Amino acid sequence: MNTRLQLAACVASLAMLAGTASGYDATKIVSGTAHQALFAVASDQSDAIAVGAAGEILQSGDAGRTWQQASPLPTRLSLLGVAMAAGHSIAVGQMGTVLLRDGGGAWAQATSGVHERLFAVALNAHGVAAAVGGFGTILRSTDAGHSWAQVAPDWSSYAADGQQPHLYDVVVDDNGVITAVGEFGLILRSPDGHNWQTLHKGDASLFAIDLRADGGGYAVGQNGTVLHTIDGGTTWQAQHSGTGAILLGVRSTSSGYVMATGMHDMLISNDTGTTWSHPEGSGFASSWYQGIAQIPSKQAWLVVGNAGQVLTIKQ
Repeated sequence: MNTRLQLAACVASLAMLAGTASGYDATKIVSGTAHQALFAVASDQSDAIAVGAAGEILQSGDAGRTWQQASPLPTRLSLLGVAMAAGHSIAVGQMGTVLLRDGGGAWAQATSGVHERLFAVALNAHGVAAAVGGFGTILRSTDAGHSWAQVAPDWSSYAADGQQPHLYDVVVDDNGVITAVGEFGLILRSPDGHNWQTLHKGDASLFAIDLRADGGGYAVGQNGTVLHTIDGGTTWQAQHSGTGAILLGVRSTSSGYVMATGMHDMLISNDTGTTWSHPEGSGFASSWYQGIAQIPSKQAWLVVGNAGQVLTIKQ
């Protein structure tokens, strides 16, 4: 999944039908080569950004209908996470890479202060950001990513034998509260980057988390693990997903719609995860997809993954 990318093959209009996800139209918008990979996607109003291997950055200003490659690319290191809010964009990746973009301007390098791989980044409308990565790395920013502080806890209190767990995803709410997930089924929370609380531990690594303002949310990971919360992440309950696939991404709505991406599988629920359906069509069973972003104006979702693909899936 970290193979070097060639340039993306972007199309300006809807391309071939990728499949039908249990009654939801899945349309392929961008398709690259077999060696390309997009790991994350974010949206803010009608703007969207997808990032991937070898520093690939795709940008859209029309809610994902058309995409253009950023040029010149500011890095050739793989970008693994991206976040957008209030006109600011942050991308993170290998070797502690942090890239910033304000409005429609050019991307610029920022100094993270670390060299560990950064897997994910989150940003709220007030400029509070958090990035997480390998070997217990947690960074916090209060100026939309221009400066960062290391805020990881003393791991001897949170992980067995003082191990420094990889952390794979993070969210930041409107109040600046950070919630991160990673190895050992860990879900950790801090209101300020200084005091940390363990909300969950388990056997399966957790690769993605989604928390909504109404208190609902999900975390997904190894062995088809799906955890559900209705109290903003304070407590978590396991759900039966019906798959043993590695689940890599998750997003949900207050209406009960949930989508989880993964390796050779994708899950969709219309009833808050009580029951799950799986996409039909050859493309989903042989591919992997990871990043998910919502397009509220279209009641649709952007999904990115292997072969540099960008899909829209309409509810």
